[in-house]
Amino acid sequence: QVQLVESGGGLVQAGDSLRLSCASSRTISNDMGWFRQAPGKEREFVAAIRWSGGNGYYADSVKGRFTISRDNAKNMVYLQMNSLKPEDTAVYYCAVRYGHGSTWNPQDVAYWGQGTQVTVSS
Repeated sequence: QVQLVESGGGLVQAGDSLRLSCASSRTISNDMGWFRQAPGKEREFVAAIRWSGGNGYYADSVKGRFTISRDNAKNMVYLQMNSLKPEDTAVYYCAVRYGHGSTWNPQDVAYWGQGTQVTVSS
């Protein structure tokens, strides 16, 4: 079992930045990522990163504004969100993927965090 705890959400204005953090209860060698879910919408992929790190990969809607990173020594994954827009408002979930892979659908996720709310006002 893995427990994931997100933090760093909040209420900000459009154009502001936030940094989300995800703490894992143990070392994770799987790919990890972030999803988000806005009211009345399906949960959607935001960003992911392989165990080895690297540049990560992103949904088109956040590319160039969000950056995912991980610190395996600390069992942490981060999501730096810049130039936030009202449409980024959602609950953000940290996720551990089954093994490794290039697809990131909710059914590919083995573990979820409890979520952290991000609200961007216009």
